[in-house]
Amino acid sequence: MLQKISRLFTIKTKWEAYLIIYSLATGAMERGKTYLVAYPGYGGWLLFAACSGAVFLGGAKILDAITMARERSEVPSS
Repeated sequence: MLQKISRLFTIKTKWEAYLIIYSLATGAMERGKTYLVAYPGYGGWLLFAACSGAVFLGGAKILDAITMARERSEVPSS
């Protein structure tokens, strides 16, 4: 039963990964807008850039992990 529940929280396809990355980016841009209001000037812009950069790094890691998992499952074990 626990295994069935854990499968709900596993990213299996690139389509699911893109949806998750999109939602991460939406939240990060909202946080970035808040930083621009709270910290006007260069500090706010640097924090805004850090929010978007985190999404780029996280999204790349998610997509790489899906590719690696797919390659691992396709390789026959000897």
